[in-house]
Amino acid sequence: MGFLRDLVWAFIERIPQSYWLALTWLGDSGLLLPAAASVTLWLSLSRRTWPTARLWVVLFGTTGFVVMCSKLAFLGWGIGSARFNFTGFSGHTSLSGSVWPVVFWLMASRRTHRVRVAAAFAGWGLAFAIGVSRLALFAHSASEVITGLVLGVATSAAFLLLQEGRPHSRIPAYLVALGLLLPLTMLSPGTPAPTQSMLEVIAMWLADTDQVYTREHLLQGHSAALHRLNPGE
Repeated sequence: MGFLRDLVWAFIERIPQSYWLALTWLGDSGLLLPAAASVTLWLSLSRRTWPTARLWVVLFGTTGFVVMCSKLAFLGWGIGSARFNFTGFSGHTSLSGSVWPVVFWLMASRRTHRVRVAAAFAGWGLAFAIGVSRLALFAHSASEVITGLVLGVATSAAFLLLQEGRPHSRIPAYLVALGLLLPLTMLSPGTPAPTQSMLEVIAMWLADTDQVYTREHLLQGHSAALHRLNPGE
Protein backbone atom coordinates (compact mmCIF):
# COMPACT_ATOMS: atom_id res chain seq x y z
CA MET A 1 0.00 0.00 0.00
CA GLY A 2 2.83 2.38 0.83
CA PHE A 3 4.48 1.68 -2.54
CA LEU A 4 1.22 2.46 -4.36
CA ARG A 5 0.77 5.69 -2.39
CA ASP A 6 4.33 6.77 -3.23
CA LEU A 7 3.72 5.94 -6.89
CA VAL A 8 0.56 8.05 -6.98
CA TRP A 9 2.29 11.02 -5.34
CA ALA A 10 5.23 10.71 -7.72
CA PHE A 11 2.76 11.00 -10.61
CA ILE A 12 0.96 13.96 -9.02
CA GLU A 13 4.22 15.84 -8.44
CA ARG A 14 5.20 15.50 -12.11
CA ILE A 15 2.09 17.41 -13.22
CA PRO A 16 2.36 21.25 -13.20
CA GLN A 17 0.31 22.90 -10.47
CA SER A 18 -1.42 25.08 -13.08
CA TYR A 19 -3.01 21.91 -14.47
CA TRP A 20 -4.38 20.93 -11.06
CA LEU A 21 -5.68 24.47 -10.46
CA ALA A 22 -7.54 24.45 -13.77
CA LEU A 23 -8.94 20.98 -13.11
CA THR A 24 -10.05 21.75 -9.56
CA TRP A 25 -12.02 24.77 -10.76
CA LEU A 26 -14.25 22.37 -12.72
CA GLY A 27 -15.47 21.16 -9.34
CA ASP A 28 -16.07 24.61 -7.86
CA SER A 29 -19.55 25.35 -6.56
CA GLY A 30 -19.58 28.60 -8.54
CA LEU A 31 -19.70 26.48 -11.69
CA LEU A 32 -21.51 23.33 -10.57
CA LEU A 33 -24.40 24.79 -8.56
CA PRO A 34 -25.59 26.76 -11.62
CA ALA A 35 -24.92 23.63 -13.70
CA ALA A 36 -27.18 21.62 -11.39
CA ALA A 37 -29.83 24.33 -11.72
CA SER A 38 -29.40 24.16 -15.50
CA VAL A 39 -30.04 20.40 -15.42
CA THR A 40 -33.24 21.08 -13.46
CA LEU A 41 -34.30 23.66 -16.04
CA TRP A 42 -33.76 21.37 -19.03
CA LEU A 43 -35.63 18.54 -17.32
CA SER A 44 -38.52 20.87 -16.44
CA LEU A 45 -39.17 22.22 -19.93
CA SER A 46 -41.67 19.46 -20.70
CA ARG A 47 -44.47 18.29 -18.45
CA ARG A 48 -43.62 14.66 -19.24
CA THR A 49 -40.15 15.06 -17.70
CA TRP A 50 -41.28 16.81 -14.51
CA PRO A 51 -41.00 13.58 -12.47
CA THR A 52 -37.40 13.21 -13.65
CA ALA A 53 -36.70 16.83 -12.70
CA ARG A 54 -38.17 16.28 -9.22
CA LEU A 55 -36.04 13.15 -8.80
CA TRP A 56 -32.91 15.15 -9.65
CA VAL A 57 -33.80 17.99 -7.27
CA VAL A 58 -34.41 15.59 -4.38
CA LEU A 59 -31.23 13.56 -4.90
CA PHE A 60 -28.92 16.49 -5.59
CA GLY A 61 -30.49 18.58 -2.84
CA THR A 62 -30.00 15.77 -0.32
CA THR A 63 -26.35 15.42 -1.30
CA GLY A 64 -25.72 19.15 -1.01
CA PHE A 65 -27.40 19.19 2.39
CA VAL A 66 -25.28 16.29 3.67
CA VAL A 67 -22.06 17.96 2.49
CA MET A 68 -23.06 21.28 4.04
CA CYS A 69 -23.98 19.67 7.36
CA SER A 70 -20.66 17.80 7.54
CA LYS A 71 -18.75 21.04 7.01
CA LEU A 72 -20.85 23.06 9.47
CA ALA A 73 -20.53 20.33 12.09
CA PHE A 74 -16.75 20.59 11.94
CA LEU A 75 -16.41 24.35 11.52
CA GLY A 76 -18.81 25.14 14.34
CA TRP A 77 -18.32 22.28 16.80
CA GLY A 78 -15.14 20.48 15.71
CA ILE A 79 -17.00 17.27 14.84
CA GLY A 80 -14.60 15.25 12.70
CA SER A 81 -12.10 12.42 12.85
CA ALA A 82 -8.45 13.06 13.64
CA ARG A 83 -7.66 9.40 13.03
CA PHE A 84 -8.84 9.66 9.42
CA ASN A 85 -8.00 13.36 9.06
CA PHE A 86 -11.64 14.02 8.20
CA THR A 87 -13.24 17.45 8.51
CA GLY A 88 -16.16 16.93 6.13
CA PHE A 89 -16.94 15.65 2.65
CA SER A 90 -14.95 17.25 -0.15
CA GLY A 91 -17.46 19.61 -1.74
CA HIS A 92 -15.61 19.80 -5.06
CA THR A 93 -15.48 16.01 -5.35
CA SER A 94 -19.03 15.30 -4.25
CA LEU A 95 -20.47 18.00 -6.50
CA SER A 96 -18.39 16.75 -9.43
CA GLY A 97 -19.49 13.16 -8.88
CA SER A 98 -23.12 14.29 -8.72
CA VAL A 99 -23.28 16.81 -11.55
CA TRP A 100 -20.82 15.98 -14.33
CA PRO A 101 -22.13 12.45 -15.09
CA VAL A 102 -25.69 13.82 -15.34
CA VAL A 103 -24.58 16.78 -17.46
CA PHE A 104 -22.72 14.50 -19.89
CA TRP A 105 -25.67 12.09 -19.94
CA LEU A 106 -27.98 15.01 -20.77
CA MET A 107 -25.66 16.19 -23.53
CA ALA A 108 -25.88 12.69 -25.05
CA SER A 109 -29.66 12.48 -24.59
CA ARG A 110 -30.27 12.27 -28.36
CA ARG A 111 -27.80 9.44 -28.74
CA THR A 112 -28.13 5.72 -28.17
CA HIS A 113 -28.35 4.18 -24.71
CA ARG A 114 -24.77 2.93 -25.01
CA VAL A 115 -23.49 6.43 -25.78
CA ARG A 116 -25.41 7.90 -22.84
CA VAL A 117 -23.86 5.31 -20.51
CA ALA A 118 -20.40 6.06 -21.88
CA ALA A 119 -21.04 9.78 -21.33
CA ALA A 120 -21.97 9.14 -17.69
CA PHE A 121 -18.77 7.16 -17.16
CA ALA A 122 -16.79 10.03 -18.69
CA GLY A 123 -18.39 12.28 -16.06
CA TRP A 124 -17.36 9.92 -13.27
CA GLY A 125 -13.84 9.88 -14.68
CA LEU A 126 -13.74 13.67 -14.60
CA ALA A 127 -15.00 13.64 -11.01
CA PHE A 128 -12.21 11.26 -10.04
CA ALA A 129 -9.62 13.54 -11.67
CA ILE A 130 -11.05 16.55 -9.82
CA GLY A 131 -10.77 14.59 -6.58
CA VAL A 132 -7.11 13.91 -7.32
CA SER A 133 -6.61 17.63 -7.94
CA ARG A 134 -7.88 18.36 -4.42
CA LEU A 135 -5.19 16.04 -3.07
CA ALA A 136 -2.53 17.56 -5.33
CA LEU A 137 -3.35 21.04 -4.03
CA PHE A 138 -3.43 19.82 -0.40
CA ALA A 139 -6.99 21.14 -0.10
CA HIS A 140 -8.37 17.88 1.32
CA SER A 141 -7.25 14.65 2.88
CA ALA A 142 -7.66 11.29 1.18
CA SER A 143 -10.59 10.37 3.44
CA GLU A 144 -12.45 13.57 2.51
CA VAL A 145 -11.90 13.05 -1.21
CA ILE A 146 -12.82 9.36 -1.17
CA THR A 147 -16.01 9.86 0.85
CA GLY A 148 -16.93 12.86 -1.31
CA LEU A 149 -16.44 10.81 -4.46
CA VAL A 150 -18.52 7.92 -3.10
CA LEU A 151 -21.31 10.31 -2.12
CA GLY A 152 -21.31 12.08 -5.48
CA VAL A 153 -21.14 8.91 -7.57
CA ALA A 154 -23.94 7.36 -5.49
CA THR A 155 -26.11 10.43 -6.18
CA SER A 156 -25.63 10.48 -9.95
CA ALA A 157 -25.79 6.69 -10.25
CA ALA A 158 -29.05 6.60 -8.26
CA PHE A 159 -30.51 9.30 -10.49
CA LEU A 160 -29.48 7.60 -13.73
CA LEU A 161 -30.77 4.22 -12.58
CA LEU A 162 -34.08 5.54 -11.21
CA GLN A 163 -34.83 7.60 -14.31
CA GLU A 164 -34.58 4.50 -16.54
CA GLY A 165 -37.94 3.87 -18.11
CA ARG A 166 -39.09 7.45 -17.55
CA PRO A 167 -39.30 10.09 -20.26
CA HIS A 168 -36.15 12.17 -20.30
CA SER A 169 -35.21 15.42 -21.93
CA ARG A 170 -33.76 15.33 -25.44
CA ILE A 171 -32.11 18.72 -25.42
CA PRO A 172 -29.48 19.46 -28.09
CA ALA A 173 -25.97 19.15 -26.66
CA TYR A 174 -25.09 22.73 -27.58
CA LEU A 175 -27.92 24.10 -25.41
CA VAL A 176 -26.65 22.13 -22.42
CA ALA A 177 -23.16 23.48 -23.08
CA LEU A 178 -24.49 27.04 -23.28
CA GLY A 179 -26.15 26.54 -19.91
CA LEU A 180 -22.75 25.69 -18.47
CA LEU A 181 -21.31 28.95 -19.82
CA LEU A 182 -23.83 31.16 -18.01
CA PRO A 183 -21.87 31.19 -14.70
CA LEU A 184 -18.89 32.59 -16.59
CA THR A 185 -20.80 35.85 -17.06
CA MET A 186 -20.59 36.38 -13.30
CA LEU A 187 -17.49 34.42 -12.29
CA SER A 188 -14.16 34.37 -14.13
CA PRO A 189 -12.67 30.92 -14.84
CA GLY A 190 -10.36 29.89 -12.03
CA THR A 191 -11.99 32.21 -9.49
CA PRO A 192 -13.36 30.16 -6.59
CA ALA A 193 -16.82 30.89 -5.25
CA PRO A 194 -16.91 32.30 -1.68
CA THR A 195 -18.69 29.17 -0.43
CA GLN A 196 -16.19 28.32 2.30
CA SER A 197 -16.21 31.78 3.82
CA MET A 198 -20.01 31.79 3.81
CA LEU A 199 -20.09 28.44 5.61
CA GLU A 200 -17.64 29.76 8.20
CA VAL A 201 -19.91 32.73 8.93
CA ILE A 202 -22.96 30.46 9.22
CA ALA A 203 -21.08 28.00 11.45
CA MET A 204 -19.94 30.75 13.83
CA TRP A 205 -23.48 32.10 14.04
CA LEU A 206 -25.01 28.67 14.70
CA ALA A 207 -22.37 27.70 17.27
CA ASP A 208 -22.37 31.18 18.84
CA THR A 209 -18.60 31.52 18.60
CA ASP A 210 -16.16 33.97 17.04
CA GLN A 211 -13.75 31.35 15.72
CA VAL A 212 -14.18 28.26 13.55
CA TYR A 213 -12.43 24.96 14.07
CA THR A 214 -9.57 24.17 11.71
CA ARG A 215 -7.72 21.04 10.70
CA GLU A 216 -4.85 22.14 12.93
CA HIS A 217 -7.18 22.16 15.95
CA LEU A 218 -8.32 18.63 15.10
CA LEU A 219 -4.84 17.18 14.64
CA GLN A 220 -3.31 19.02 17.60
CA GLY A 221 -6.05 17.72 19.85
CA HIS A 222 -5.41 14.19 18.62
CA SER A 223 -1.66 14.52 19.23
CA ALA A 224 -2.27 15.82 22.75
CA ALA A 225 -4.59 12.89 23.50
CA LEU A 226 -1.99 10.40 22.27
CA HIS A 227 0.66 12.05 24.43
CA ARG A 228 -1.54 11.70 27.52
CA LEU A 229 -2.01 8.02 26.74
CA ASN A 230 1.67 7.47 26.02
CA PRO A 231 3.56 10.14 27.99
CA GLY A 232 6.92 8.39 27.57
CA GLU A 233 6.86 8.54 23.75
